[in-house]
Order: sequence, then C-alpha cells, then structure tokens
Amino acid sequence: MAVFRSGLLVLTTPLASLAPRLAPILTSAARLVNHTLYVHLQPGMSLEGPAQPQSSPVQATFEVLDFITHFYTGANVHRHLDVRILLTNIRTKSAFLPSLPSSVQNLAHPPEVVLTDFQTLDGSQYNPVKQQLVRYATSCYSCCPQLASVLLCPDYGTGGLPVESLDVPLPSTTRPPSPVARSPKQPVRGYHRGAVGGTFDRLHNAHKVLLSVACILAQERLVVGVADKDLLKSKLLPELLQPYAERVEHLSEFLVDVKPSLTFDVIPLLDPYGPAGSDPSLEFLVVSEETYRGGMAVNRFRLENNLEELALYQIHLLKDLSHEENEEDKVSSSSFRQRMLGNLLRPPHERPELPSQLYVLGLTGISGAGKSSIAQQLKGLGAFVIDSDQLGHRAYAPGGPAYQPVVEAFGTDILHKDGIINRKVLGSRVFGNKKQLKILTDIMWPVIAKLAQEEMDVAVAEGKHVCVIDAAVLLEAGWQNMVHEVWTVVIPETEAVRRIVKRDGLSEAAAQSRLQSQMSGQQLVDQSHVVLSNLWEPHITQRQVEKAWALLQKRLPKTH
Repeated sequence: MAVFRSGLLVLTTPLASLAPRLAPILTSAARLVNHTLYVHLQPGMSLEGPAQPQSSPVQATFEVLDFITHFYTGANVHRHLDVRILLTNIRTKSAFLPSLPSSVQNLAHPPEVVLTDFQTLDGSQYNPVKQQLVRYATSCYSCCPQLASVLLCPDYGTGGLPVESLDVPLPSTTRPPSPVARSPKQPVRGYHRGAVGGTFDRLHNAHKVLLSVACILAQERLVVGVADKDLLKSKLLPELLQPYAERVEHLSEFLVDVKPSLTFDVIPLLDPYGPAGSDPSLEFLVVSEETYRGGMAVNRFRLENNLEELALYQIHLLKDLSHEENEEDKVSSSSFRQRMLGNLLRPPHERPELPSQLYVLGLTGISGAGKSSIAQQLKGLGAFVIDSDQLGHRAYAPGGPAYQPVVEAFGTDILHKDGIINRKVLGSRVFGNKKQLKILTDIMWPVIAKLAQEEMDVAVAEGKHVCVIDAAVLLEAGWQNMVHEVWTVVIPETEAVRRIVKRDGLSEAAAQSRLQSQMSGQQLVDQSHVVLSNLWEPHITQRQVEKAWALLQKRLPKTH
C-alpha cells in the first residue's frame, strides 16, 4: 500500500451522520498519509453526477464548531498526523462576507493523494467517481501533479456503518457569549475583528480547535497573541519550550492554510491582557475553559478603560485519553514537553579521541537539580560513574596534582593547621571575585579533566561500555569536548532554592546567589542532547531514566 506525505480528505456525508464513522475514517486516512492531512467539509456533495461538482458555502452553525472539535479530538489517537481542517468554504451568517474565492487555494504541503468518505452506489472503487474527486480537489486547492485518489468506503474498513446512520447529536463544545440556550443548527454570528491568545508551543489539536473557532468568527482580521518572556516563567519545563520565532512560524503556516482570506496579526503577548485589553476595534475573544476567567478579567479591564466588552466564546478542553499518570488529562503542550524527557534532542558528538570501547555522557544541571540521584540510577543500569566533585577533593588533597599550584596562587593562609586546604576559606576568597575565581578554575579544571580521563581508562579495564561524568560545571569547564552526549537535569529555580536551603543550610538569598553564579537551566538545555527532570515522584524519575537508557542502547555504536 502506497503511503503519502500529505493528503486531502473530502468529507461529503452530513455531519451528524458522519460523527459515528469518524474513528474508522481517521484510521484509514492515517494508514495512507503519514504527515499532513487536510480536511475539506462539503456535506451533501455527490461525485456521481455528470457535471463537475463545485465548492459551495457551508453555513457555520454550532454543529459545525462541535464537529471540528470532535474531529480534532479523534485525531489525537494518530499523533504522527498534522491535521488541518480547511475553513475557506465555512461561512458565518453575516452581511459583510465576500463571495467564495474562485481561484485555487495554495497549501503549504500540496496533497499527493485525495481521499473521500463518499460511497459509490455499488460500493466499488469506481473510476469516474475518482476522476470527479481529483477534478474537484484540484479546482479548490493546489495539489501535486499525478494526484492519487482513494475512496475510503468500503475498501479501507470505513463502510461498516451505512450512510443512512442515525443522526447522533454531537456533544456541545463551544459556549457562546449569549446566555440564551444554543441549538446545533443555530447559525454562528460573524465579526469583523477578534482575538485569541496562547503559548502555542508544539501546535497541537487543542490549539487548532481554539484557532479554528476564532478563524470562523473573524471575517477581516484576527489578532493572535503568543505568550513570551515573563508569561512563560510559570510553564512546566520552560527550558523545552520552542523559541518564540519557531512557535510563530508553525502558527502562521497553520492559520494561512486554514483561512487565507483573513489578515492575521501575530504578536508577542507580554502581559495577561495583551491587545485584547486595549484594542478598541476588537469585538470577540476566544478562550478555553481554563482561560475563561482571564477573559472575564480582560473585559473588566476594558470597561475600566471605557472600552466595550468583548464577546467571549468559551471552548471545552480536549481530553487526552492516553495521558500518563504524571501528565494532565487534557491535550496540552506540558504533556508534550514531558514526553520529550529522555529523548535524544540533537545528534551526538563524534569523539574519535575518546576510547573506542567507551561511550561517554556528561551529566549536568543547576545546583539542587538532583544530578547525583540520577547518576546513581544510571550506575544501577550499568554505567560507570565519575563524580567530578570527588576528583576535585582528590586534586586538592596534600600531594594531589592541584595542591601545590593552589597554595602558591592563594597563599598558606588558606590551609588548616594540618596542611589541608580549607575549602571554605578558599571559597570565600574567590566568591564574587571573577579574577580570583578564574585563577582557581584555570588550575582546577584541567587537573580534574585529566583525572576524569584516567577514570575512563579504569572504566574500559572494567569492561564498561557507558561512562557518566557527573559535573555541575561540565559546560563552563569546556568538558563537553570529553563526552559524546550532554545530559541535563532540570527543575524550576524556586524548587532548586528550596532544595539547596534544606540540603546545605543556606539562606534563600545565598541559595539564589549560588544559582545566579552558574549557567541557567535554559543555557544548559540549549547545548544538551538529552533532558531529564526529577520534579515528580521517584518512580516517575526512575521510569524516565530507564527510557533514556533504553533509547541510548539503540544508538550505541555496535562496538560498545
């Protein structure tokens, strides 16, 4: 069976009859398309007549909004699919609508195959119908040359339910601003201009529902606020958020694909109100159940500033039926970021100068991140662990390779009476003094690196294949040149402060000062191959480490 990178699914069955058949239709489409699946709604269209079918407007009703939500929810099962429901022909009941465009709409990923749920009278792959389907698709959208066509019913298992299925009312998913009870067939009002906001990290189906409803309501301009800077600080695993420019790029491509007739203003959202709180030309705001209270706050802010309230459209959260125990039960970017923990984020370094029998990981993280406990878990899985702190102690000890150079640089007053270096006195000498600190690190870091290389030889002698260098200063010291992969443990700074205070008996201010003297979690992650976090229960961290270890085994060179 041929598999295509992008496809166009033309749905011709009335929406209420289509709802119970969605799961098999999506499963069939997911077997044929492995990346982008565009969806075009044209309920009631026939492909069997002599005349070429034309795209006609579909009235935007609450049933249509509910169907869009239902479709994106069903698509969550097929995580490899980037589903985009096209909205050009879905029209609100408004006097200021332009007519349907007669030109062919360009798509970011031109479809290589067109699929349909339309069923021929005899249930066969009837060629004239497939030809009509191709003609229809190419009259509406830019498609690849030699566009393939497939009738999903019945060959791909979607014919189990007849077209005359009983109408099943879809669950209500959009709450309009009016307190009046809404009905499925009730037309949706159109507005000139509106707004929607979010983080839009790793654009997922819940984002797409929010954006689609906003695109249907807006007829001229849609302002899209994308959270940035201070608004990201409270996010889970903020170090793994896509950069602002990358989020905007994916968001813009989706928006222009689904409704190119709109003008989109995609702007950074730097405070809770954003343009929704101050732009007098805006008429509506689309929010989720979670952000509805924020929408109410926006309206209070507008009233205080003598602006009219926005019509608030509230979208139900999409349930994630396959979430893990430590993940949210809704479709969310937080869960997507959690699933990245333990995965390889960038290609490993080639290190021909290292022992060929050994694969070396550098384990790092901010103070209090919990590197040592993860190092012990990796040791339990078979890794040889080199503790750089212990190597530092060895280097400082009388007769150690750093002892004499340190005493010569800082004087004998840093010594205890027994001749051992008083690390507290030495620490107070260099803390906050960049020049003195550089003198110390210029002595210590090369010595510790040399000791680590000697330990690698011990690992080889013991027949170990994976070696972990546990080092808080791995990147500052330039030791990434000694490892194939950098693994970073991340936790929020507030949690790191709490742990340092509890573990080392420091004040909060001293703990924060220590963290500010180190590279931030974000700086570490930007140079990391694998990210881990022990923010949850110990068994969750253990499972995460085991996942990372199992994936590592698959990419180890065969000689290891």
